[in-house]
Amino acid sequence: MPVLTQPPSTGDVLKYEVNPNYTRETVTLLMGLPYPVGAVLGKITASGKYKLATSGGTDGAQTASAVLLYPVDATLADAVGIVVARGPSIISRAALAYDVTVDDSAKITTKLGQLAAVGIIARDRA
Repeated sequence: MPVLTQPPSTGDVLKYEVNPNYTRETVTLLMGLPYPVGAVLGKITASGKYKLATSGGTDGAQTASAVLLYPVDATLADAVGIVVARGPSIISRAALAYDVTVDDSAKITTKLGQLAAVGIIARDRA
């Protein structure tokens, strides 16, 4: 019998939100890569576009401010995505995807703290 593997979904990431009309936003994702469900994003100050939140830099995207709810392929061009941008919201810590520069527990803790500052709380369990 073949084994079926289901990719992560919004339900794997988002565990609670007070009101989708309040917590969600439609944003533009910077071209260059496919963004997975649960991508931790930062907003580029100059353009207002979002990209994976980096552990350093000065473009504004070093501060995590949103979590992507659906996969978006922005490989060839900027693309639109739906994010949870404010709380109260609870997300699954295990379902989050980070930039390659966020590569140790201290950097991950920093990103989770930045999300908490906008009301997005990461939990091990819902």
